Amino acid sequence: MTETESIAYDVVVLGAGPVGENVADRTRAAGLSTAVVESELVGGECSYWACMPSKALLRPVIARADARRTPGLSQAVQGPLDTAAVLAHRDYYTSHWQDDGQVGWLDSIGADLYRGHGRLTGPRTVTVTGPEGERHVLTARHAVAVSTGTRAVLPDLPGLAQVKPWTSREATSAKAAPGRLVVVGGGVVATEMATVWQALGSQVTVLVRGKGLLNRMEPFAGELVAEALVEAGADVRTGTSVESVTRENGTVVVVTNTGDRIEADEILFATGRAPRTDDIGLDTIGLEPGSWLEVDDSLRVTGSKWLYAVGDVNHRALLTHQGKYQARIAGAAIAARASGTPILESDPWGAHAATADHAAVPQVVFTDPEAAAVGLSLAEAEQAGHRVRAVDYDLASVAGAGLYADGYKGRARMVVDLEREILLGVTFVGPGVGELIHSATIAVAGQVPISRLWHAVPSYPTISEVWLRLLEAYRDN
Repeated sequence: MTETESIAYDVVVLGAGPVGENVADRTRAAGLSTAVVESELVGGECSYWACMPSKALLRPVIARADARRTPGLSQAVQGPLDTAAVLAHRDYYTSHWQDDGQVGWLDSIGADLYRGHGRLTGPRTVTVTGPEGERHVLTARHAVAVSTGTRAVLPDLPGLAQVKPWTSREATSAKAAPGRLVVVGGGVVATEMATVWQALGSQVTVLVRGKGLLNRMEPFAGELVAEALVEAGADVRTGTSVESVTRENGTVVVVTNTGDRIEADEILFATGRAPRTDDIGLDTIGLEPGSWLEVDDSLRVTGSKWLYAVGDVNHRALLTHQGKYQARIAGAAIAARASGTPILESDPWGAHAATADHAAVPQVVFTDPEAAAVGLSLAEAEQAGHRVRAVDYDLASVAGAGLYADGYKGRARMVVDLEREILLGVTFVGPGVGELIHSATIAVAGQVPISRLWHAVPSYPTISEVWLRLLEAYRDN
């Protein structure tokens, strides 16, 4: 027998990943009572199956690669990684898939947690079915924020379920390195997981349908990452799609469009994401189940006065840090509207406008070499109708890069708006550039004029000196 409890809150947040947590943090800071609903672990995909475990796995891989390029140290690190220690490091950073710490944090800000499956059951109403069948009907005086994230998409291949393929979740939580691993896809998950498991002893084959890796970045990013994967021992095949997959006596057998037959112990499909909105009751409020939710720059769903969609579900920028940024904007907008503020600061770069989603989205791919970018690529800027020029520089020519690693390989590009003489985008590829991208993010988000960037003097000898070299190249050509 189930019990039903009804309770009203100012705000109800559906999904307790980093995005939902940040919405709750901002609404609670504004004094609004807030309920958070979560069907899995508090902390979400990022904490347990994405950002944290993948970067914990990658850090020893990248550190060893850097050490191998350092004179006086390279000979000491030629042996294999301690796979058990790397996996234990990963387990530590996932809190061993226990969410006690995250639950404690929610409690500390005064948000109420409801465990179970939450569904919209009408305007401003979320019904939660708990693990024991108990029901809670939560009504929101001001806002419901959908922050349910995304799930991995698997292709429509006959018998794929029987193969038990890996998605990003299995790839980041595996308890051992497979002897042979096929990775299908060429994006961030595919390249990072290929980097990890190749370094941990797997023989990795990467199958990419398109022309190359990381196709949302400048072309040279994917080229340099592919070159490094091949040098590490991986087999990278472009223009290749999977026609069939079977598992025969424990062995995965892949047949490609080129007629090749590849055998492996596991296969990872990193072929896209879909919104987790198929079973959250969108139909009860006139929206399409399973759809991406279109929002304005305050993250309010188009046509609604009370429903917000924050993070991956709105398809603006599928990145944890960008979702958290949206959460801060949405929380501020919800609080302002709840207080009766007649006009929000909704102009570009205002307190209630997620402008960076359009103009200054940063991302780091933690491969070896790292690939980092913010803003528009050259192709994107041209397609948007800007009059631009790309300025490139060989990162290996910077003194700091040579000191960082023998045989340093890397490249930098800035995309300059020729009419306003500001940067629309910046890309760095090379060891250690992940920590360089925030300077570019500030330049792009701040629309800092080229004339002022000349006064931002990079310390010598750091890799950041590439900024000076890019400015010189722009001036001289």
